[in-house]
Amino acid sequence: MDEIKFEQALVRALLREQHPDLADLELRDVVGGWDNQQWRLGQELAVRLPRTERAPALLHTEQTWLPVLANRLPLPTPIPVRIGKPSRLFEHTWTITRWVEGEPADQSPVTRIDAAELLAKFLGALHVQALADAPTNPTRGIPLAGLRDRVDRWFEVIADRAIAESAREVWEKAAAAPVWQGMPLWLHGDLHPANVIVRDGMLAGVIDFGEMCAGDPATDLSAAWILLPAGAASRFFDAYGPADEATITRARGWAVLRALGLIRIGQNGRHGLPGGKPTWEPAGYATLERVLAAN
Repeated sequence: MDEIKFEQALVRALLREQHPDLADLELRDVVGGWDNQQWRLGQELAVRLPRTERAPALLHTEQTWLPVLANRLPLPTPIPVRIGKPSRLFEHTWTITRWVEGEPADQSPVTRIDAAELLAKFLGALHVQALADAPTNPTRGIPLAGLRDRVDRWFEVIADRAIAESAREVWEKAAAAPVWQGMPLWLHGDLHPANVIVRDGMLAGVIDFGEMCAGDPATDLSAAWILLPAGAASRFFDAYGPADEATITRARGWAVLRALGLIRIGQNGRHGLPGGKPTWEPAGYATLERVLAAN
């Protein structure tokens, strides 16, 4: 399924077909989204339809596992409240979730330094031993050395920047750090600015759990530099607690890689290419600045 744009008429028809008690609520387009297109439904709900090849599997992961974890998390999440079934109108599963009020951080960044404690509390609650049948992910929660064959291509996006060598050093140090020896922990897997919600400069919610998986918490701990304002990382790790030097080193490496991804997708958006998100490029460079300032 190529990335496409669905119209409200389809959503309204799906609601009338499968959830008629919700079909007359106000339906509003929501800007953004990557694998899923989203609409706000009434005041408290949202509708998400998958629109890329990988999106149905990601949506199934969120439908299956977010309800298992959501009650222990100290920030609002898009908990599925209804599941849409494949039908003659739409051949894939889809979801009605709780609406998380606020703006995504790529539009309205986190500015409050005390967000460090809230993010630490959220990840501390999430990072518990995963169930035996928890999903794994080929690019999240794994040893960084497993991504080495892709790294040269990722670093091309900053090849002409003075920071390129320093960023590469952070990555190499992280890839050489001792790997995670603990039990696989639950991870969000995709903590970047478009996947957290902000109100008045403060974290107000975490969304898009399609990449959630079990593995090394360093993947998520990279959010200390990806999401928080400059100078907040040390405060975050003080509040989070159980992260040794090797884990923090790996987290910095993950932050570099996630920053490169944000920059690449942002550049695509700046050039008008499909799937590009212009607001992601400045978020990526800000992440690199924060990581390298802590070097």
